[in-house]
Amino acid sequence: MSTLPAATDTARPLIAFGSVRHVRLRPSPHAFAYPTYFLMLPMRSLRRQAHAVLVRNRFGLIGFHDADHGDGRCDALAWLDELLAGEGVADGRGEVWLQTYPRVLGYVFKPVSFWYAHREDGTLAAIVAEVNNTFGERHCYLLHGDRLGWGRELSAAKVFHVSPFCAIEGRYRFRFLRAAHPAAAMACKHPGAIEHIVARIDHDDAQGPLLQTSVSGALVPLTAASLRRAFWSMPLMSFGVIARIHWQALLLGLKRVPFFGKPRPPRAFVSR
Repeated sequence: MSTLPAATDTARPLIAFGSVRHVRLRPSPHAFAYPTYFLMLPMRSLRRQAHAVLVRNRFGLIGFHDADHGDGRCDALAWLDELLAGEGVADGRGEVWLQTYPRVLGYVFKPVSFWYAHREDGTLAAIVAEVNNTFGERHCYLLHGDRLGWGRELSAAKVFHVSPFCAIEGRYRFRFLRAAHPAAAMACKHPGAIEHIVARIDHDDAQGPLLQTSVSGALVPLTAASLRRAFWSMPLMSFGVIARIHWQALLLGLKRVPFFGKPRPPRAFVSR
């Protein structure tokens, strides 16, 4: 597993190159995979010291905006700290890593972002899965407790509408991996990779497994060169995310997968 910096160390931002995968098991099997990239940002370190190449809260080819998270304030880390404190998680004072899509040419749609809050000894205190739907709504699933850890499965009841082809029922099963990168096998494809990260979310309903999804990537340092590589390999990446969501919805409709109307969002912004 990864070796994380102590709370007083300054961690460096990373960018991951990888893929997003989605498998529907029934009633009509459907699967797709797309190349992607995403940011992995050490938010406490960035509060102590800005990073030279990270475009933050202003326009850039690739940039990060705090207001794209939480309640839309200009300091997303302050929002997360308040959320954790309000939920009784008092030991997440170590590094907080945010796995998220950047804005590309000023635009972004983030289906899900993950906040990894660590204790001062580097162990995981909590994970917040921040989910957005295409109706402009947002909900957070808070994962914590004795079973929390890299490689361990956690679950939460599904309460938030994401896809019109899934009812609001059943449970999500989460599993997260962050480990030293298998450099020998991947060196030609991801030069400079230092770690590999996988976030997997499976959805089970009353009949059993329904959806299997994941986003994964090889983590490399965020530099001017890696940002250029990301932009020129997928210059319309953010626009592609929303376009592919609607394209896959069309394909599911043509397969006559049952359609569910949009319900009201949950009253609580956070569920456990």
